Amino acid sequence: MAKVIVSVKRVVDYNVKVRVKSDGTGVDVANVKMSMNPFDEIAVEEAVRLKEAGLVTEVIAVSAGVAQAQETLRMALAIGADRAILIESGEELQPLAVAKLLKALVDKEQPQLIILGKQAIDDDSNQTGQMLAALANLPQATFASKLVIADSKATVSREVDGGAETLTVTLPAVVTTDLRLNEPRYVTLPNMMKAKKKPLETVKPEDLGVEVTPRLKTLKITEPRKRSAGVMVQDVKALVEKLNTEAKVL
Repeated sequence: MAKVIVSVKRVVDYNVKVRVKSDGTGVDVANVKMSMNPFDEIAVEEAVRLKEAGLVTEVIAVSAGVAQAQETLRMALAIGADRAILIESGEELQPLAVAKLLKALVDKEQPQLIILGKQAIDDDSNQTGQMLAALANLPQATFASKLVIADSKATVSREVDGGAETLTVTLPAVVTTDLRLNEPRYVTLPNMMKAKKKPLETVKPEDLGVEVTPRLKTLKITEPRKRSAGVMVQDVKALVEKLNTEAKVL
């Protein structure tokens, strides 16, 4: 298998307490730590492991977003990706636009496998991988907890509501990663230094012939209501009484 494209997104770090802007127009990201989306980090790790196993010759990391997303791509290069492509845009890139951008790169690079995180922790859309598969007319296997490549096929184990499911898809294909697929490696300082010398190409959406104007408009964002403190009860009788008189669920 020749190439693998793996997509990564720059998001607010998962350890940061997200705050909504005072005018309700979005999330405040000023002076906030940004990191690679955790599901995408798993995707990069899996692609690099495939290369280390001799199943892949090249891993290409791709991100779409602002210029600062170069930092996220450098992290992917430090994990082990060979080169990176940034599709630079100041627009709000919604899942369909990202899928179209990735499809344009798939047409150009002709990879045998495209690996994405199943969702981003900022918008939680869980749409881009599925949309890409539809646009590129490729088979897809989502929420992968195990991935085996052999004989030009990908066998994917995935968790579903009723238990576990195993799919076999013919390559080229789109795979999205779940948390149990692997544990990403610790990135060392020497690898971070090596990543600075790896090629990172920047293109614009118009270079790929893709229109990225948002189709959805966010009207307002509000923080969830604060939860009231829990209380301890002495016995089952007291619990039932509170459920009946206070919670009014009985």
